[in-house]
Amino acid sequence: MAGLVLFAERVDWHTRSLIAAITARGHTARVISLKACGFAVGETAHGLLLPGFADDLPDACFVRSVPAGTLEQVTARLGVLHALREMGVRVMNDARAIERCVDKSATTFLLARAGLPTPRTLVLEDRDTAQMLVDSAPGDSVLKPMFGAQGRGLMRLAPKARLPDAEEVGGVYYLQDFVSAPVRSASSQTHEDFRVFVVGGRAEAAMVRRGTSWITNIHQGATGVEVAAEGQLADLAVRAAGAVGAS
Repeated sequence: MAGLVLFAERVDWHTRSLIAAITARGHTARVISLKACGFAVGETAHGLLLPGFADDLPDACFVRSVPAGTLEQVTARLGVLHALREMGVRVMNDARAIERCVDKSATTFLLARAGLPTPRTLVLEDRDTAQMLVDSAPGDSVLKPMFGAQGRGLMRLAPKARLPDAEEVGGVYYLQDFVSAPVRSASSQTHEDFRVFVVGGRAEAAMVRRGTSWITNIHQGATGVEVAAEGQLADLAVRAAGAVGAS
């Protein structure tokens, strides 16, 4: 057995937990950066450069992160993931799902196309048109970076609020109607959302993230509490994962 690969840039607690779980099941795993991988057509039996594998292929791969870089560098790194899938290696999540999910506009389009509840979303480059959309919105708008995670770079804008210059948003304005959560009580200032983990087309675990800010990422100070991955919560999550090819 060639073993499993964890594509990651650092051995954080996520990576350590994955390694522990893999080891507990009698497998071996090694951490490799996609920066160190590439193509070696005519040099290796499979045409890839994978440190530590020579002419062998890994039994499966977990992708913890695709490191940032130039367009050329990111394309080459995703190309390695595409190639592994083409050769029958199980990649979780594979390059197709990563490409669909890293781009919020593509994710939103696919979720809506699959019939999942989706806020009104507008993605465009012209600042003046985007400003008119914010000014005419039925309520607050949320401006999100096209690429980003952990709640960084989010802005909640009231109608007439001034949009940042194009250079500050990578030249693309991604706008959604702000959807407020039901109020539990008049005194409650808690905001929450849910995260569900889907593996093999099944909802295996879930948590509610609660915080005092409308941005409920744990990296922004919210707290995660385990909840049952069942019912409508599980159904929506499984459908969403399927819509972007991450199931």
